[in-house]
Amino acid sequence: MASNSSSSKQSSSKDAMDRFKSEVASEMGVNIKDGYNGDITAKEAGSVGGEMVKRMIKNQKDQMK
Repeated sequence: MASNSSSSKQSSSKDAMDRFKSEVASEMGVNIKDGYNGDITAKEAGSVGGEMVKRMIKNQKDQMK
């Protein structure tokens, strides 16, 4: 069974990723909402996910400098 601190870390990580996803989607003009987003196209979903990965890689590279 997971400890409370492990569970809260997972929850806060998920919340941070959800906020990041919402921010990226908003900047790209993709309308996402909490929960199910089956009404967006695969192209839109892929574009948001791809941009998130691109930004995470850039952030990691910047931290390594």
